[in-house]
Amino acid sequence: MEIKKVGVLGCGLMGSGIAQVSAIAGFEVTVLEVEQKFLDKGFAGIERSLAKFAEKGTIKETPQAIRARLNGTTNMRDLADCDIVVEAVIENIDEKKKMYAALDDVVKPDGIFASNTSSISITELMAATKRPHRFIGLHFFNPVPLMKLVEVVRTIATADDVFQTAYEFGKKLGKVPVRTSDKTGFIVNRLLVPYMLDAIRAYEEGVGSIEDIDNAMKLGCGYPMGPFTLLDFVGLETTYYITQVMYDEFKERRFAAPPLLKRLVMAGWYGRKTGKGFYDYSDPANPKPNKL
Repeated sequence: MEIKKVGVLGCGLMGSGIAQVSAIAGFEVTVLEVEQKFLDKGFAGIERSLAKFAEKGTIKETPQAIRARLNGTTNMRDLADCDIVVEAVIENIDEKKKMYAALDDVVKPDGIFASNTSSISITELMAATKRPHRFIGLHFFNPVPLMKLVEVVRTIATADDVFQTAYEFGKKLGKVPVRTSDKTGFIVNRLLVPYMLDAIRAYEEGVGSIEDIDNAMKLGCGYPMGPFTLLDFVGLETTYYITQVMYDEFKERRFAAPPLLKRLVMAGWYGRKTGKGFYDYSDPANPKPNKL
């Protein structure tokens, strides 16, 4: 199957990024949102991003030509002829299942459904539709226009040709796709989440300060950012949610949220997005570690 038209559910940070890279790759893209104001905000972000890419000379076409391939809608029926629909809505399983169930009778029968979820079972989402063989996981990373990886996740029901089509689609978007199966956390979060949680435990146990642990991992292991900087970037509430899903699946301590993470989330300190997390971002250019 050849993919020509792409549908994206959601125009937030991830959805707008997926829409942008799809349009840059030459695909016609339709983005669905619940209200026009969310489309306006998401598309404004895309336009700013394309302008920056144009300044750096990293796109072959003009921003205007790429933008012309992007369409926004609040009407689900505008996705009817999409060859693939990538979902990037709120990380809530009930909301996602409702969306897929409603789309199932709208999108053409041979259309592929994909989810950008980082933690929810692809199989469970698939079960909300009548097309389990045409369901896949496509887990992109933030920020989508810059991060090269996409995890292509297959379930026990995914058809071989659908899996291969999704894999090739990832390559056409300029990404490096990696094959994985529907195991909680996939590849990246299966390895990354325990690492970040261990960093929190190390801090709780007095192994080192927030700043020293970050510097140790950057300078000792060559990581681009330390675990606490990364946690604040990802969002502490997002990490906390993922730990709940992973611990529920595996019942292993390495996937359990440390007390400090839980308390920061309860306090509303989510990281960069709220101005406070493991670091204080009152001066965004010079964040200072919080005394926790």
